[in-house]
Amino acid sequence: MTTIKELKAEMQLTLDQHILNYWLQQMVDREHGGFYGRADGYGRIHPEADKGAVLNARILWAFSAAYRVTQNPDYLQAATRAKDYLIGKFIDQEYGGVYWSLTYQGLPLDTKKQTYAIGFAIYGLSEYARATGDATALERAIALYRDIESHAFDKVNNGYTEALTQEWQPIDDMRLSNKDENGAKTMNTHLHVLEPYTNLYRVWPDEGLRKQLQNLIDIFLDKIWNPHTYHLDLFFDEQWDGKRNVYSYGHDIEAVWLLHEAALVLGDKTVLDRVESVLPKIAKAAGEGLQPDGSLIHEHRTDNGRTDMERQWWVMCECIIGHIDLYQYFGDRRALDIALRCWDYSKQQLIDHERGEWFWGRNEDGSINRDDDKAGFWKCPYHNSRLCLELMERDIPEP
Repeated sequence: MTTIKELKAEMQLTLDQHILNYWLQQMVDREHGGFYGRADGYGRIHPEADKGAVLNARILWAFSAAYRVTQNPDYLQAATRAKDYLIGKFIDQEYGGVYWSLTYQGLPLDTKKQTYAIGFAIYGLSEYARATGDATALERAIALYRDIESHAFDKVNNGYTEALTQEWQPIDDMRLSNKDENGAKTMNTHLHVLEPYTNLYRVWPDEGLRKQLQNLIDIFLDKIWNPHTYHLDLFFDEQWDGKRNVYSYGHDIEAVWLLHEAALVLGDKTVLDRVESVLPKIAKAAGEGLQPDGSLIHEHRTDNGRTDMERQWWVMCECIIGHIDLYQYFGDRRALDIALRCWDYSKQQLIDHERGEWFWGRNEDGSINRDDDKAGFWKCPYHNSRLCLELMERDIPEP
């Protein structure tokens, strides 16, 4: 049986040796600034790959949080590099918000305003401010928050519009990726607006932000959470009519602890009690994807009956944090066992012990997924770094 002390030590080792060292040694773009945009599934660096806002904002968050927790000066240097590049290249100085992507040379490429990406910019900048006290980073985070509230918040139907043009006008294709449905509002974007708003509130306890954070919690409990299936529904139109055809197990369990975190940071007992009454139900729904080997599979579609059996890196990370949260706050010993088994799977199957970082995932047949990137638009030092940092920081009782 792994003790909590041993688990925390493993997390520190993983953070330093199997995640962040890779980004420091392999991914820094010393010629054009910032970080490279892609390393493929075989680990080959693509120096001329486009640079995504989500990747760079998540790099900023990861190194800022790692510096805050460890005080490693190398992490501060990397965080500052990411902060300077995000502010200098990704923020739209004319219209506000952030560009979706840049060329490898740092020129605007896709200039649409994806609310999800702006949320991650707030997440990274607010964490840098939290770690260093930097006033400029906080000011930029607040400005981006105000951009979202001014342009993406739906004052009629509530919630946040998925995407807009550079000039904040309606856009036909609002999809976050080609794997998503073209919904005006999505669970995923709302989850990743809740997350940065929670972090921003830690360093800037503004009353308007407080109201919007509480509103986001209400949206999840009233609109996104399905009280019949206990899953989160994923895609909606402007009026919150949605398709209830996908169970995303990783998002379910990620929402468990992010909703809990938001309610705890908000500090309102009524809100907290309401959230805590729902969390075990969402976790139970997520548990439908648990496998005998300790892993959590990706998703299940109810419209065609197809189950995606891939074991993706981010799903494992969220599975572990979510179940640790249930053990820490609810005393759920079974949840601890699930977290430890999932960590054992991740150590053995997902960490690239030879070359660093984690693989994207394991296919249904157990082979490594090398079709998807080791680093790129969506593969960032975020889910796995956050796993390590969450467990390192939490006051988890020994069983």
